[in-house]
Amino acid sequence: MPSPFPGMDPYVETPALWSDFHARFVTHWCDALSDCLPDNYEARVDEKVNLVEVSPSRRRLLEPDVGITQREPSRGPSAAPAGLAVLEPVTLSLVIEEETHERHIEILHRPDRTLVAVLELLSPANKEEPGRTLYVGKRNALIPLPVHLVELDLLLKGQRLRLEQDLPPGDYYALISRWDRRPDCQVYHWTMQQSLPPIPIPLLPPDPDVWIDLGAVFRTTYERGRYGRSIDYSAPPPMALDRARLAWVTERARGGTLE
Repeated sequence: MPSPFPGMDPYVETPALWSDFHARFVTHWCDALSDCLPDNYEARVDEKVNLVEVSPSRRRLLEPDVGITQREPSRGPSAAPAGLAVLEPVTLSLVIEEETHERHIEILHRPDRTLVAVLELLSPANKEEPGRTLYVGKRNALIPLPVHLVELDLLLKGQRLRLEQDLPPGDYYALISRWDRRPDCQVYHWTMQQSLPPIPIPLLPPDPDVWIDLGAVFRTTYERGRYGRSIDYSAPPPMALDRARLAWVTERARGGTLE
């Protein structure tokens, strides 16, 4: 069953689905690249592992894998032996870190497998602290290198990536940062009412860009992930929207065609 939305489906942004969607989209994006890259290039999915501090509000949601039950009556702290001087302890909280796995695409040039481009699909952790600072740091480390960077933001929630000028109006963005044209960056922008566009993926000169139809990648991801069976389109969307966009999303979710 296809998505009721003409482009990106905002219901996929729910935390219960996004991780799976991210992994599938990156895989199908890589497959689409492999189908059109010249023979002296290859596209590979790579993964980075991050450790980020868990906020206090999220710590309450974490549960241990193993629980130990003590049936005998609980007792307070044991008393120190008589006649010994003791220190009073200070109670502090442990720093709890969460391991996150994020896939991205690397385009390599054969035969020496030189890194040509890195393609990122942003996740909520990239757009909210503390993961945002970590992502921006890695991004800044890549910018001085002779490597193209493509960043795809299909999330309505979270902070947008900063540029020197304000981003043009839109709900979704693709940023194409060519290493030989920095600090200039091409910005593709579109709304929920529009289909996902084709975007160029730069290679090494003099090879021309290859164009990837993001709409086709999304449709393949949605259909093979069978998200239509998992999403409750009668429920409100998983993010706050202004009145006009909420009305449009609600109508589309019900199978309407409000324009």
